[in-house]
Amino acid sequence: MAEKQIAHEYIEEEELDEEVEGWDDWMLDEDETEPQLLCLFCDGNYNSVDSLFDHCASTHSFDFRNIRDSLGLDFYSCFKLINYVRSQVYECRCWICGLPFQSKIKLQSHLHEVDNLKDVARFWEDDRYLKPFMLEDSLLHSFMEDEDAEKDDCVPVNGEELLDELANSDDIQRMILDEEDGLNSVLDDTDSAIMNGNKEDLSFSNGSLDLPRSLDKLTVSDAETAEHTILPSHKRKDKHLRVSFANVVAKEISNVNEHYFGAYGSYGIHKEMISDKVRTDAYRGAILNNPSLVKGSTVLDVGCGTGILSLFAAQAGASRVIAVEASEKMAMVASQIAKDNGLLLDGNRSGVISVVQCMIEELDKQLTVPRHSVDVLVSEWMGYCLLYESMLGSVLYARDKWLKPGGAILPDTATIFVAGFGKGGTSIPFWENVYGFDMSCIGKEVVEDAAQVPIIDVIDSQHIVTNTATLQTFDLLTMKSEGMDFTTSCELEVKRDLPEQYQSPLVSCYGVVLWFETGFTRRFCKEMPAVLSTSPYAPKTHWSQTIFTFREPIKMVASENVGADAETSQAIGTDECPFSRIQLRISIARAAQHRSIDISLEVSGIGLDGRKRSWPVQMFNL
Repeated sequence: MAEKQIAHEYIEEEELDEEVEGWDDWMLDEDETEPQLLCLFCDGNYNSVDSLFDHCASTHSFDFRNIRDSLGLDFYSCFKLINYVRSQVYECRCWICGLPFQSKIKLQSHLHEVDNLKDVARFWEDDRYLKPFMLEDSLLHSFMEDEDAEKDDCVPVNGEELLDELANSDDIQRMILDEEDGLNSVLDDTDSAIMNGNKEDLSFSNGSLDLPRSLDKLTVSDAETAEHTILPSHKRKDKHLRVSFANVVAKEISNVNEHYFGAYGSYGIHKEMISDKVRTDAYRGAILNNPSLVKGSTVLDVGCGTGILSLFAAQAGASRVIAVEASEKMAMVASQIAKDNGLLLDGNRSGVISVVQCMIEELDKQLTVPRHSVDVLVSEWMGYCLLYESMLGSVLYARDKWLKPGGAILPDTATIFVAGFGKGGTSIPFWENVYGFDMSCIGKEVVEDAAQVPIIDVIDSQHIVTNTATLQTFDLLTMKSEGMDFTTSCELEVKRDLPEQYQSPLVSCYGVVLWFETGFTRRFCKEMPAVLSTSPYAPKTHWSQTIFTFREPIKMVASENVGADAETSQAIGTDECPFSRIQLRISIARAAQHRSIDISLEVSGIGLDGRKRSWPVQMFNL
C-alpha cells in the first residue's frame, strides 16, 4: 500500500511543540517524484488524477467528475466526498446504500451506479468529512487538477488560506468548546460509557478525561497528529480541543437518522427488498389470505417505503390505511404510486391510503389519529441480526399509542436462532488451494480478522455442524422496549446428520451464525398463518445471516463417537480430549451509536469428563 492507513488516531495528552507542516510541505519539489494516488476502492495506484478517476468510473461505477459537475460540488464538498467514500470502503460498506460486506472483493462486485445523485449527496455533508480519513492522502490536494486543466481561468487554491478557512469556519467552530465545558459534559456521560463495556478505555491525563476510543465516531480527541491535522498549529497550542459528548450524541443521532432515512430514498434498496420473494410473499400472504383480519379495518403501516404493504392492505379491503414514511422522497413516491393505482385518499372516494411524511414518533404533528383507534399495525422493521437499525422501538411506540385493545400486529412474533459452523463456512478452503498453490497463511489471517467484526453473508446449511438453539423469542404484542436488550445462554452439540465432508470423529467449530424468523401466527392470521425465515436451511433472503467467528476453532466430538476408553488425561480441547458441547452466553444491546447494536459473545467448551475451558469475551458492533 502506497498510502498509510487510517488517520483516526488519538494523540498523547501533551503539548505539541513542533510546528505543523504547512501547505508547502504537501506540495512536491520540482525534483521530487510525482506522488502515487491510491484508488478509492482497491489497492491500485495511479500517477495522475485523470487516470485514477477513469479507473474508478470504469471499474467501480464511481464517476467523480459526473458527481462533481451534476451536483455542482465546490472544493469543500469534493473534499468531503472523497473522505466519506474512503471511510465507507474501509468499513466494507457500499457508499451509496450502506450495505456491509465480508470483504473488499465482495464490496467491489456489489458497487453500482447511483439512481439519483441528490438522494446520496446528504451522506457526506457532515463536517467530520473535512478531516482527512487517511494519512498523507495525495488525492486530497490533487483532485481538482483535472478541472484546472480544463479551465485555464480558474483561480488556484491557496492551501494555507484553505486550511485557515476550514479551521475558522462557523460550522467547525460551533463544534469546539472550551476544555472545561467539554470535561463537564463528558463526566455526565461517563456512567453510560462504562455501562457499554468501555470502562477500561476511560483514563485521566493532565487532569482531564480521555474519551474511550471505542466511541471515536461520537467524539473528537484533543487534536490530530501534528503532521496531519487540518487546524493551524497556533490554535492547537493555545488549548486542547474538546467536544461536548452530549451535544455530539444529539448531533450524531440526527446525522444517523438523516443517513438512515436518506439511504432508504435509494430505489436500489427498495428493489432489493421487494424482489426478496420470501419477505414479500410472507407479508402479502398474511394480509391477503386472512380476510377477517384486514377487511373493513384501519391499518397503520410504519415505515411504508414504496407503500407495498399499504397497497396489499387496501387490496385486502381495509377501510383506511395510514402509511407513515420518514424519507421525504419515498413518501412522495408512495403517494404517487397509491395515486397511480387509484388508492390514494385525496378526494377519490375509492381511495383509502393516506401517506404521511414523518417519523412515527412525530405523527401527531402531521395527522390527527385518535389514540387506540388502529385495528391492524403492520411493519417490516427487521434488520440484520433482527435488531440492527433499532426500528422495533418505533413499532412498539406505535403499538402502545394507536393500536386498539385486541388489535393485531403483523408480524406478532420474532425469534433469533444460533448454530455453530465448520471450516467450510470460512474462506480458509479457498486459500488452501489457489491454482495449485498453498496460500493458507492468508486464510488464517482472514479468520483472525473476522473474529473482530460481525459478517453479513449467506452461509450454506451444509456447513452447519451443531444443533440449532433458540437464542431469544419476542412477543411483539406484549414486549417492552427494554426487552430489545437481553442476555441469554444456550448449549450447542455436534448434530447427528452431519454432511459427508464433516463425517469424521472430530469436528472443528469455527464460530456461530445467527438468523431470525418472524411469525404471522394464528393469533391474528386465523385463516392462513405464515412464517418469514432467514435460516440457512431456507431460501436466501436479503438479510442473509450474521456470522461471528471464534478466535480459534473449537474441536468437538459427538458423544456416540467416543469409546469407553477415551483418553481424558490430555489437555481439554485437544484431538485426544475434544469438547462434547459448547456453552454460549450472548448479550445483544442497543449501542451508544444510534441504530447500532453491541453483541458480546462468551464461549466455553465442556469436555466429556465435565472439564471446562473458557475463552475471553468477544465484543462486536453491528
